[in-house]
Amino acid sequence: MKRSPLVPVLAAGALSATIDIVYACSFHFFNSGVPPLRILQTIASGLLGTASFDGGAASGALGFAAHYFILIVAAGIYYAASRRWRFLVERAFVGGVVFGVGIWLTMNFVVLPLSAAPPFKLSWSLGSVTNALVHWFVLGPVIALTLERLARTPVPHEMHE
Repeated sequence: MKRSPLVPVLAAGALSATIDIVYACSFHFFNSGVPPLRILQTIASGLLGTASFDGGAASGALGFAAHYFILIVAAGIYYAASRRWRFLVERAFVGGVVFGVGIWLTMNFVVLPLSAAPPFKLSWSLGSVTNALVHWFVLGPVIALTLERLARTPVPHEMHE
């Protein structure tokens, strides 16, 4: 019997999104005093532009939802790819690191430049470097390892008589 990928994909995406948002809010609050609402509004600025920063809790909620949506979609992409290329399951951590690099590249060089977010420039700042490292070595592997664990295809056991 084939299991639905919905629960594993939702779990992997939600877990990685939670880790990422806790990291981002904690890092920016303790490093530069930026409140968590501002982080969520920054995410929403991808959809609303600078108007997001005047939107209060509503734009923060939009940023929260957008963040989870993006990482759940990413988990769905990894799941679909792992059904085609088994090494993504067999070597989940390595596949996850490669996927994390892919998420980071896609966000920084495709999604953000095409979004309504204010322009930004990549740098070697502590924030930029830790952001990259978290994507590469945490978010991608969390998605891959969670899916590897939760989306295993059951192997029928031989009947012994």
